[in-house]
Amino acid sequence: MEQPGEREDLFARGAHTKGLRRSAHAGWTPILILAGASTTIGSSLTVGFNIGVVNAPAEVIKSFCNISVQERYGVTLQDGAMDVLWSAIVSIFIVGGVIGSLGGSYLADKLGRKGGIVMSTVLATASSVCFLSCKVANSVELLVLGRLLVGLSSGLATCIVPMYLMELAPLRLRGPLGVLCPLGVTFGVLVGQIMSLNTVLGTEDAWPQLLGFYLVFVLISSLAIPFLPESPKYLYVVKKDTTLALKQLENIRNLPSECLTPDILELQAEQASEKRNWSLGQVISEKTLLLPILLVCSMQAGQQFVGINAVFYYSVSIFMRAGLNESNSQLATIGAGIINLAMAVISIPVMSRFNRRSVFQLSCGTAAVFLALLGVAITYIETISWMPYVSIIGVLGFVLTYGIGLGPIPYFIGSELFEVGPRPSAMALGSMANWGGNFIIGMTFPTMQRVIGAASFFIFSAIAILLFVFIRLYLPETRGRDPTFIAQVCRNGLSRPRPPMSPIGSFSSSDTA
Repeated sequence: MEQPGEREDLFARGAHTKGLRRSAHAGWTPILILAGASTTIGSSLTVGFNIGVVNAPAEVIKSFCNISVQERYGVTLQDGAMDVLWSAIVSIFIVGGVIGSLGGSYLADKLGRKGGIVMSTVLATASSVCFLSCKVANSVELLVLGRLLVGLSSGLATCIVPMYLMELAPLRLRGPLGVLCPLGVTFGVLVGQIMSLNTVLGTEDAWPQLLGFYLVFVLISSLAIPFLPESPKYLYVVKKDTTLALKQLENIRNLPSECLTPDILELQAEQASEKRNWSLGQVISEKTLLLPILLVCSMQAGQQFVGINAVFYYSVSIFMRAGLNESNSQLATIGAGIINLAMAVISIPVMSRFNRRSVFQLSCGTAAVFLALLGVAITYIETISWMPYVSIIGVLGFVLTYGIGLGPIPYFIGSELFEVGPRPSAMALGSMANWGGNFIIGMTFPTMQRVIGAASFFIFSAIAILLFVFIRLYLPETRGRDPTFIAQVCRNGLSRPRPPMSPIGSFSSSDTA
């Protein structure tokens, strides 16, 4: 017959087991949904909107710039000078993105993950005010300043938002939460393309309202900021505020502390492995972090170097050669953007059910095939009657395969490869690689197009193949694994060519051995 003490011990063990089970199945709570929705709408969407908004109304904005400079300085800009000014207006956004990415590393530790998002929101609001007032003030300077400020805001967002969401998410939801940032960027690009049509806001009178339109999304999402939690991992590991970290964790999971044993074990493991404060220079020089840094930077830069922007640039002319008029070709390009958005949405359940390695390799491999097909089709588009239709298949096939892996995974993979301490610097380096890749492609692709034409897509295809090989050799499977375990796997750097591939379903203390 059981004694009272035995019954109490059995009850306690049963409660502990129940807590493990409930924590392991923690799902979409109201706070988690609010954090995901508000950062996606207010931060990530702003990034994509400003990427996609300036192409269509370029001529009307150039006209304003010429008139403004002439009236204020008495100088008439010739074609060459206008091209330089326009290149500066376009590229300073990317320069701001690079600077904002590096600044995100510092702000994420000094102000917190939530504080960094607040700073990004402030910069986005200020930039929108610059856009809305530049025509009234007849000031090109305000236009340039607005592009710089929104670039800084966007760099902060791409660095901090994926890290913030991944640190809030329970283990099984880190993939879906990580996809929300690229989903917002993709949606923002599409919104920018639609709003910039000359039948919407891409007109001579309305272009300032077009450039500042994203303020609507920023203001809506800012209403949620007072209710957003700070990252429990930041509070526990960086700030050493155990009490507040556990309180925030209870609110996020909507569970009492006794049901959060796996999360608490994970916090304790990361705190135990964290021996120092990490600066950007220390992260770069630390040999044990070499492999994950190379992985993050190659995946982020590779996302741009496979030529997604070049494909969209070519898409209008491809659709026109297939028989569509200019207006319908623009609509077809928007249709390709809708497909890209649809794939980003589909990637949410995909990240929950399939390994990161497999999905990314599949995306790289098939993207390489469609890029090569597109290169062949454009080469013979004038000589073979049915080649325009093959080129359409190349465009749509590439957009489909890009959107399932190359698009979403690079944004959040750094949060799964790095522990809390070096994570902000690693995310900053990855974000900088992405913005840098965007800048390089933007500067070199016009020359590539003029000199080698369709062969540009063979280069993009080769880059996709190289990225496939590198990821196949060195990327450990991160789905279902705690970053502390992944950090141990990657310590040997490039000398370990075949890292673990199978995921672990839930966190346990043995993972950190």
